[in-house]
Formats: sequence, structure tokens, C-alpha cells
Amino acid sequence: MAAFPVAAARVVVVGSFNVDHVWSVAALPLPGETLGGSYASGPGGKGFNQAVAAARAGAATRFVCALGSDAGGQLARALAAADGIDLRDQASDIATGTAGIVVDAKGRNSIVVGAGANAALSAAHVMSHRDAFQDAAVVLAQLESPQATVLQALLLAREFGGVAMLNPAPANAVTDDALMAAVDILTPNETEFVALLQRHHGVALAADDVAGLDDRTLHGLCRRLLPSGTIVVTLGAAGAFVSHADGMRRGDGEPCYRLAAIAVDAVDTTGAGDAFNGALAASLALHATSVFAQHARFATRYASQSTTRAGAAMAMPHAHELS
Repeated sequence: MAAFPVAAARVVVVGSFNVDHVWSVAALPLPGETLGGSYASGPGGKGFNQAVAAARAGAATRFVCALGSDAGGQLARALAAADGIDLRDQASDIATGTAGIVVDAKGRNSIVVGAGANAALSAAHVMSHRDAFQDAAVVLAQLESPQATVLQALLLAREFGGVAMLNPAPANAVTDDALMAAVDILTPNETEFVALLQRHHGVALAADDVAGLDDRTLHGLCRRLLPSGTIVVTLGAAGAFVSHADGMRRGDGEPCYRLAAIAVDAVDTTGAGDAFNGALAASLALHATSVFAQHARFATRYASQSTTRAGAAMAMPHAHELS
């Protein structure tokens, strides 16, 4: 049963849930190096992180995922209920997804993901929950789930008049042309952006060079990648770059612009990109008449605040906590 009336649902997130295993160390290990550190475990997965962010940012949220019949699956169900998220999970005989995360003293991280049940999330399961998409203002997906499933979710968003939003992460996931054609808003970080440019257009560019490109060049690359939609390239400490297609500026006056990052004392950057995406989806859903720059600024503030505490999903702030 839905956790709230159908008319109240605004954001649907389709994606992954992982149990995160996190080691905190002074510096990220070198190849072959063994380090001592402290250990913690908690919920994560790009999909679940983004769903929690959307819910805590104020949007009624549904989460479509696949879970094992194990302790990880039980954890996901309990936490979704605690945050008022309407969970539409596909039961799987495969173990719930996991992630190994190493975080250094500067808040930087390295992550390895074991997909587990996430790899079994089917397009048929998405279609069996068409009702979850009927009133969605925004449908948000990532690439830790099968791409046929993600494509089905984005097509349902468009069928029912919602915004189809894709966070193309992780960067090494193959993104086919049909999936890109179904996207209204694309939100890569620098690494994902250059991977997509290489995959779709053969453009060789270093991730570290993206933030330093002039606006005209970066806007041109965005338009090659997504000719008819909006791209937000998140640039870490350099903020974000927004690029709109001609005639589709979502209320903005300029076709492209930069947003500055907000300085905070970062403790852990794990999940910061997910915080940005969930908050952007929530703002788009809650304030449909606002200009896009307002949504992007809110997402920037929200993501910055998420880095001031350790963890992924549980580090997502509530809207009233934003400084």
C-alpha cells in the first residue's frame, strides 16, 4: 500500500540500495598498501541516497528498487518507512547490494560496489508499478541498475508528463543512445561528463580540465552531448555548470552559467552528488514555477550541507537544517 495518497506523490526515484561498509583512514591507500582505520556500516546506494535526500528536502517520494531477503533488505524497508518513503521493492533471491568505501582525513573517498539484487531490478517490475509514476513531477534514476529498467522509468516519466532526470553514475556504466534520448535533465560530475563525451562523440578530455574550460566551450560540449535538454555538470569545489538547449531554458535568462560552491568544513563527501540530485529533484517538484537557477542553488546548498557529517543516506540533511 502507498505510504501517502497518490495525489501527494511528487518524486519517484528508481535505483539502487546498498549496505555501505566504510573505513576511515588518514590517507587513501596506495596499491598494495595496508592501512589501519576505523570501520562503520550503514545504508547507501545512489538510488536510496537520492530518495532520502528528496524526502528530507521536502518532496513526497517513492523509491523503486530490488532488495534481497536478508538483513540489508530489512534495513532498507525500515529506513524507508522511517523517512516516509513509499517503497516499491522487487523481492530477489540475490543478496542486497553492498559497497566498500574508504574515506580519508580530507573527506575524499574511493568506492567499490557489489551490485547484488540491484542488478536484478527489471523493467517489468517498473511497469507493474505504473501507478507510482502517474503523478510524478520528476522521475530520477542512476546507472547502478540495468539500463533497460532505467530507460523504462524515464519513458514512463515522459508518458505521464513528468521530468525525466538521469544521474549518469557510475562513470564506467555504458549509456546507450536510446537512454540519452529519453533524458530531460542530465547531471554528470566531471568524470562522468568526460566518459559520456568519449563514449558518444569520441571527445578525449581529462576530468581535471573540465572546470577550467571557458563557458562557451563547455556549453558547446554539453549541447553535443544532450542537444535538446538541460545538463548540470557538478564540479566539486568549483561548483556547478548549467547548460540549457536553445528555447528550453526552464525560466533562466542565460543559456549557460556557473554556480559557485558553498564553503563548508567537509567531513565526508560520500553521497554529496546524490544529495545534489535528490535535492534538485525535490525542488523541481515542489516549486515548478521557479526558474531553474533557483533549483540548482538549493541543490548546491543542500549538497554542501550533506558533507558536514559522516555517511551517505543518513547524512542527508532535512530542509530546515540548511545554513
